[in-house]
Amino acid sequence: MNLTNSRPCVAFERHDHRDCQHQLMSAAKALCAKRNTRLTRRRLQVLEILLQSHQPMGAYEILAHINQVQSTQLTPQSREKTINRGALQAVAPPIVYRALEFLLDEGLAHRIESKNAYICCVRPGHQRAAQFLICRGCEKVAELERHDLDLLTDAARVGFTVDSSVVEITGHCADCGKNAS
Repeated sequence: MNLTNSRPCVAFERHDHRDCQHQLMSAAKALCAKRNTRLTRRRLQVLEILLQSHQPMGAYEILAHINQVQSTQLTPQSREKTINRGALQAVAPPIVYRALEFLLDEGLAHRIESKNAYICCVRPGHQRAAQFLICRGCEKVAELERHDLDLLTDAARVGFTVDSSVVEITGHCADCGKNAS
């Protein structure tokens, strides 16, 4: 599946999510290489966490995941040595926020305003108004492709320069809608 040419609601469709993750990670790495921006180990780790599902994650959820992974990667013997040396330090919130800021600036992630959470961009590098469908049941988020909102057209017609526009449409996806009835 080529996500850049796919239908916009891939989050609500049955698909091989590993393929989805692989394509988006490859696109993100290629975009950063093209722009000569650094996708550091920590930025890459945050992106990988966001790519785990089509559900948005808060910064502190990401932080908890990083710290959990970091502590479970140590063997009991190495953990004891590391703790005794004082070298096992939890990742601090500013580190996650800086990584998220980079991903947002590069067009690799979006902030879901209503949830104060983040999601991976399914069309990396495309700078446009953010538009999302958010399922209240499964909490998946689908990024929309359409840019022709009447409000933006009306704003331009009267000479209004739009700095940002976020459209978040909440409801139920087909699967959750069936279960709700």
